[in-house]
Amino acid sequence: MRGLTRDDGGALLEVEIGAMNEEATLALAERVRAYIDEDPDEGTKAELQALLDEGAWDDLQSRFDGRLQFGTAGLRGLLGGGPMRMNRVTVLRATAGLCREMLRSVPNAKERGLVIGYDARRMSEELARDAAEVASGHGIVARLFSAPVPTPVAGFAVLELNAAAGVVITASHNPPDYNGYKVFWENGAQIIPPVDEAIADSIDAVGALATIERSDAHIRQLNDGLPNQYLERAAAVLNPVTKERATVVAYTAMHGVGGKYIGAAFKRAGFTLFGEPSQAEPDGRFPTVAFPNPEEDGAMDRVLELAAKENADLVLANDPDADRLAAAVRHGGEYRLLTGNEIGCLLAHHILERGSGDERTILSSVVSSPMLYAIGQSQGVHAEQTLTGHKWIQNRALDLAKDGRRVVFGYEEALGYAVSPMVRDKDGITAALLLAEMADELHAQGQTLIDALETMARRYGLFLSDQVSVVLPGAEGQSQIAARMKALRQTPPAELGGFAVLAHQDFESGKRISGNESTELTFPASNVLLFELEGGHRAMVRPSGTEPKIKHYIDVRVDLAEGESIDAGRERGLATLSAIRDAFVS
Repeated sequence: MRGLTRDDGGALLEVEIGAMNEEATLALAERVRAYIDEDPDEGTKAELQALLDEGAWDDLQSRFDGRLQFGTAGLRGLLGGGPMRMNRVTVLRATAGLCREMLRSVPNAKERGLVIGYDARRMSEELARDAAEVASGHGIVARLFSAPVPTPVAGFAVLELNAAAGVVITASHNPPDYNGYKVFWENGAQIIPPVDEAIADSIDAVGALATIERSDAHIRQLNDGLPNQYLERAAAVLNPVTKERATVVAYTAMHGVGGKYIGAAFKRAGFTLFGEPSQAEPDGRFPTVAFPNPEEDGAMDRVLELAAKENADLVLANDPDADRLAAAVRHGGEYRLLTGNEIGCLLAHHILERGSGDERTILSSVVSSPMLYAIGQSQGVHAEQTLTGHKWIQNRALDLAKDGRRVVFGYEEALGYAVSPMVRDKDGITAALLLAEMADELHAQGQTLIDALETMARRYGLFLSDQVSVVLPGAEGQSQIAARMKALRQTPPAELGGFAVLAHQDFESGKRISGNESTELTFPASNVLLFELEGGHRAMVRPSGTEPKIKHYIDVRVDLAEGESIDAGRERGLATLSAIRDAFVS
């Protein structure tokens, strides 16, 4: 099928357009040309012009079918030209909206300023500079890091400088072609409603790009001072030691920005650290990993080889912006990868064992292991779960502080841990230090973190977890996901895998229903369903917020009999897990 567009002189040209009609093609072409005229980036201008010249209408339609939406995660998307991509236009508009909301609602926003950090991904530095110029153009002091930094260092700077807000240009552990725009509010935590909604409305109100004021008059460079302060404060998460550390650590930065910080922090703490050299330098191409996420299969292969070569006791990995932590432990002559739930519960146990106070509180996301409840109950401290993400964990921590509760730890199963109030977000650097300290104390007793997990299982119960994602792409997939959630709401299962459903929680309606009784939930409305099963097991389902998936979470509890081996208990638990999963996942 053929359609129409215009050349640079305005003459109509006939091109191949597939299924699009001529009117739609012409309208799309005009929109693309108007965007090109406004775009300040020669690279994306040329990219879009080439797509126009080729008549790549499906590609262009995907780039212009709306605009990348600003939400509680800020912005994240593929790099490229067009309003549905991460690029300079997107960041300029987002920062203009953010600045206008800061000036409207944050006291002394101009003087307190906007902290701006960035990672080593493609375009990160350029996008950070654009954000700084827009803030400066609004009369706001733009506190711009002079080099790439881990996300937790930027979050630390927001609190340390009493900034009005903070921005980090990062796509965390996403593939190389992605970038993002993460926002911290004046309280140092990531934004949640209604702040995110107000910023989104402000972005929508931004007019033509030419109306956005830009300058460098109020840009202030953040050099080594803030990173050094961060490292000094990070050292305080550890107990003082008077003897040499015996634990040997192998580490990978996964081509991200954490290596320099981990190296300095572990040297201060007295650990012997071997860094994987092929992944040590920041490189936004991520040449040695297909997917720069330490959770992915094979992502830690190189550092595990290094660990075997150097006879390391503990293996650690950060994601590219160093806010997540993965770990493996040498036990019985082999390396065993720890799950996010295992790391989270180890850290919670370690923090509670070395502290005191009945005002202490521990938090986790609702999709994380319910073992945290058992730990809290046994230790006599308050434990809660929040919606998924550290934005909810940290904002809940601030609310609890008003009631005199002190949140000493928060985690989510996707390798995100908050072990110190110096950062109101997940922090893969301080978490790495604390896990290494725990491993070192166990090493002195001839034990490993695996031994600690067994001890905890006997004290708190053996908890096993599984997550199953079903990919359902496109509009049809979205309909299937919606239908699945609707069916479960209308007809909740009476049993799963032979275990009776005792109650179900619907986070959308805010109700917990058990038989004929209904009670209110304290969670913000969210499209999540949780089924409480006999035996202390549970099953949960929610649509992904960023991908065409429906995610299922199953958690099983096994109480070990006296004298029963961990392996025997695990076998029982895995059988239960399998039965519930097979009944629940469709």
